[in-house]
Amino acid sequence: MSSDMQVFKLPDLGEGLTEAELVNWLVAVGDEIVVDQPIAEVETAKSMVEVPSPYAGTVAELHGEAGQTLDVGKPLISIARAGSVAASPAAAAPVPAGSVDPSPVSSGLDVSPAVEAAAETYRTEEKAGSGNVLIGYGTPGGVTGGRTRPRKTSAAVGSSVSVPAPVAEPVMEPSVAGTRIPGKLSAVISPLVRKMARDHGVSLDAIEGSGSSGLIMRRDVEAAISVPSVAAPVSASAPVAAPVAASAEAGAVDSRTGLSISARTPVRGVRKAVAANMTRSRSEIPEATVWVDVDATALLEMRAELKKRAPHDTPGLLAFIARFVTAGLKKYPALNTRFETASDGSQEIVGFEGINLGFAAQTDRGLVVPSVRNAHEMSARELDAEIRRLTAVARDGKATPTELGSGTFTLNNYGVFGVDGSAAIINYPEVAMLGVGRIIDKPWVVNGELAVRKVTELTLAFDHRVCDGETAAGFLRYVADAIETPGGALADM
Repeated sequence: MSSDMQVFKLPDLGEGLTEAELVNWLVAVGDEIVVDQPIAEVETAKSMVEVPSPYAGTVAELHGEAGQTLDVGKPLISIARAGSVAASPAAAAPVPAGSVDPSPVSSGLDVSPAVEAAAETYRTEEKAGSGNVLIGYGTPGGVTGGRTRPRKTSAAVGSSVSVPAPVAEPVMEPSVAGTRIPGKLSAVISPLVRKMARDHGVSLDAIEGSGSSGLIMRRDVEAAISVPSVAAPVSASAPVAAPVAASAEAGAVDSRTGLSISARTPVRGVRKAVAANMTRSRSEIPEATVWVDVDATALLEMRAELKKRAPHDTPGLLAFIARFVTAGLKKYPALNTRFETASDGSQEIVGFEGINLGFAAQTDRGLVVPSVRNAHEMSARELDAEIRRLTAVARDGKATPTELGSGTFTLNNYGVFGVDGSAAIINYPEVAMLGVGRIIDKPWVVNGELAVRKVTELTLAFDHRVCDGETAAGFLRYVADAIETPGGALADM
């Protein structure tokens, strides 16, 4: 392969899967591109991801077509170095297994031990700080990359290239922020960190890096924009998801039913992650369910009065219920935990100092569970604003991994689907989920007399390993009482 050709392989996007679907190319053969320029959109288990290029130059070959599923570690794009003559597509063949990709390691960059150590610190501290396996584009070994927006999954596959620890930036373009001065360590190694700062208007010059030798880490930028980052698997508890493209087998007959097969729908993306999460929840959690009918008339009347005073600034019903839930979890913290089994078989119940309240949101790509971080510190109005914001970004496919998986308890409003109740599957690895059914007129006894009231059903699914029915019923009754007498409940919160 020509030394002027740079082959960028599909990177490990940090969540453990080994493949991703190529949705759309953002560049074409012959295009001139720069470092960090988005080159393709990839379908992940959480969102649509724009993959940026770690190289500058001329696009020589695109290794894949829209709709194709690509393996992590396999060639994604070939780029001729700036100033060189682009090789033909045939010349930009994939790198054979076991050969060294012309990454920074093999392209003649002078990498000092300090740079290598700092890069290794970057990888190690990013893992420890966020839960992600975030691989910088400067890393060797054939699996390179990072992500710029919410993403799904992918695990490093294969290429067994024996090279030293990760190194500095792959392309030294004078115009690129964070470029390394020869002999000195750049303040930023990861293109992801640079792009994050650029997208949020954060000046890297104003950030003091917390990494080795002052290296600016992702957490430093996040602190500057007040957006913490913790990745967790997408999980779900309700069944519906938008179908992906299905391929029909015209005329094929199913041997079991004798019926013609109309379509075969690949299980991938969000649906694949949902299926895996639900299966794990059902197989590992011995769940139990308790439920109660609740008179929500007083809550509806209170909200109607508030709406008269502030038509455009009144929290929704879900926000009020969310506020009751966070108060209930403070009183019954066993339901805001996680059950862990170590490799040696020992088990622990892990408690948390705060509450990250997840809520199920249906999107075109399937069901996702964004979470309101530190929900216990928020008022109903603040919860309402954050729920609306998260719902919008989730439906746009722009929610971050932090927003899509860091919950400690899930609130599921399946009443919007016109149903009263649900035998919900707990959002693994959480231990409980509260479901809210539709609010409808029902006959109800009030002060010994029959009346028509606004009634809903609350359903609590909980992990019986972390608590008994008494605790679960106590929490459920607390939330139900708060809905029935919201004025008194809010006065005590």
